[in-house]
Amino acid sequence: MAKKQGPPDVPSPAAASGGKGKLKLIVLIVLGLLLAVGLSIGGTFYFMSRGDTEAQPEAASDTPTAPLRQPAIYEVLAPAFIVNFSNTGGRQRYMQVSVALMSRDQAALDALKEHMPLLRNQLVMLFSSQEFASLSTPVGQEMLRQQATASVQELAQKEIGKLAIEQVLFTNFVLQ
Repeated sequence: MAKKQGPPDVPSPAAASGGKGKLKLIVLIVLGLLLAVGLSIGGTFYFMSRGDTEAQPEAASDTPTAPLRQPAIYEVLAPAFIVNFSNTGGRQRYMQVSVALMSRDQAALDALKEHMPLLRNQLVMLFSSQEFASLSTPVGQEMLRQQATASVQELAQKEIGKLAIEQVLFTNFVLQ
């Protein structure tokens, strides 16, 4: 019982064109979606930029300009502060700190210079009351800088009646 052998299966021309038709349909759908997304983005940018150019002249004419910030003025406190403080282990520790004051008002800074002995005393007392363990970390040093800033601002408010100092900066910080 022999089986008939026929020609191998050859795809019909209708089946071949069906595969190409599906591919064309997919390509057209993808191109249509890309075109729609591109037009959407382009339209959004067009209307957003058009609204900005119309709003700018109104905003500029209605609101007064803010006062410009004055340039920073720095006053270096020389000589550097050298203080000693005790460690819990009994060993004597030393700290050397070079300090600069940052202000934006030269007149207020000049008025504060008259009280420089009081300011230096307050900073020496603050520095000597610190513990070595807390100052050995960057966070502890930043906390000390913020305490020094608050202390100097409080002194300036008390003595000259206004905040003359914006920040106290450490330009050199050595622990031993």
